[in-house]
Amino acid sequence: MPRDYDEKRDFIRVEVDCEIHYREVDSNENYVGRVKNLSGRGMMFISEFGIPPETVLEVKVAPQNDLTQPLHAEVRVVRMAKQRHATGYEIGAVIQQVID
Repeated sequence: MPRDYDEKRDFIRVEVDCEIHYREVDSNENYVGRVKNLSGRGMMFISEFGIPPETVLEVKVAPQNDLTQPLHAEVRVVRMAKQRHATGYEIGAVIQQVID
């Protein structure tokens, strides 16, 4: 099926700006970040702390509108980069499973 967009990814990225609550799996320490984009396969969010690739996180994203469903999932970090013009880190993660 042909795509009607130039994106070469399997899923379109949607720009968002909402809180993400996350923690390492098997940890009780919770953190808050800011989601910047989301797709059917992954996400990019801003964290105050660096999170190394291959780290598995439990994440909860609750958009502030009623049109978007909340997301509770387990993700694996695949990319970490220091923000160029701000404090914090850009964290790229792949969704491994959605949690009910």
